[in-house]
Amino acid sequence: MKRVKIKAKGRVFEGVALPSDDNKLVLKLDSGYNAGFYDYEILEEKEVEMHEFVPQRFESRENLGTIKVISTGGTIASKVDYKTGAVTSQFSAEEIVADIPELLEIANIDAELLYNILSENMKPDYWVKLARRVHEAVRDGYDGVVVTHGTDTMHYSASALAFMLRTPVPVVFVGAQRSSDRPSSDAAMNMICSAHTALSDLGEVTIVMHGTTADEFCYIHRGVKARKNHTSRRDAFESVNYSPLGKVFPDGRIDWIAERFRRNERELELYDKFEEKVALIKYYPGLGPEILEFFHDRGYRGFVIEGTGLGHVSTDWVETVKRIAEDSVIVMTSQCLWGRVCDRVYDTGRYLLRAGVIEGEDMLPETALIKLMWLLGNFDVEDAKMLVKENIVGEINPMLGYEDLTI
Repeated sequence: MKRVKIKAKGRVFEGVALPSDDNKLVLKLDSGYNAGFYDYEILEEKEVEMHEFVPQRFESRENLGTIKVISTGGTIASKVDYKTGAVTSQFSAEEIVADIPELLEIANIDAELLYNILSENMKPDYWVKLARRVHEAVRDGYDGVVVTHGTDTMHYSASALAFMLRTPVPVVFVGAQRSSDRPSSDAAMNMICSAHTALSDLGEVTIVMHGTTADEFCYIHRGVKARKNHTSRRDAFESVNYSPLGKVFPDGRIDWIAERFRRNERELELYDKFEEKVALIKYYPGLGPEILEFFHDRGYRGFVIEGTGLGHVSTDWVETVKRIAEDSVIVMTSQCLWGRVCDRVYDTGRYLLRAGVIEGEDMLPETALIKLMWLLGNFDVEDAKMLVKENIVGEINPMLGYEDLTI
């Protein structure tokens, strides 16, 4: 392989030359992206060694911690099917680890494949099975657990495990925006950063993904405060209404940013019941309250509404809400994502509160959905109504700033 410095389009580019057509130069840039050039001037080139290392087995070393890697599929465990151009889930957990030999310098790795699905196929009963398997791994003495997962619904799964599992060690969800066999894949750095996080002074469920579009660092996001906010960028995940817990660099350095649950701060516990009949309803102008009645008639007793602004729906909803709230839990969140729900500012919000709506504070709608599914799986309706506003695993930021109420 050659490392090449070129001048093209009035700029200087440098990277490793990749195999390509005779009349085209493709460089693997230091940022992790590829760039192709037809018209360029070579300024400098030199040979570099490229080592291919695929271990046949993972040998344990006493001076390293031990991490359980549980694969559920997703893009991080996918390859491109060049016949169709589609990305399909194909890698096993062992293949993911073997493809990133740097992991074996960080920890002893024990890998297993639990599911091999794309994340849109994740279901609540899969969350339960995953939580039980992670619980077993922590009980068996692993220093940390890494769960590879598709990015599209990873924040749902991370929230589910955060409520089901009180963990004394790090449980790290990690994914990739680009499949592992693409030259611009973010899988390797995300996995390396997740392994460092899994050995850190942390005791909660997190998501670790690229912090910028380049290969600089990853953010450690609290599982119940993170969301995928871009379809394809490598830094698609953001912490909402709470800062990331920290930055983790590929060399293992971690800069902690926010308060977190520490390693061994909590005892290992599992609460693995879920009520699937909970609906997340996005309000839009003209949507009638009949949608509540539709779900309620089918046995649903939990509702999370993505309201407008501070947490509103049309006044046409008030009477229906009042009737359904008698035997159900109705939680109001906001489509705005950032900020806090406050239904005491405008008349509509006050009517909704009197009708039985419960403010979702600054919870993400998806987190509120998962929390309500968990609450109704483990408590009756009246207890769930009281607990939904309690900050259980860091899903509600207790700090209320003036900017949260500014309108």
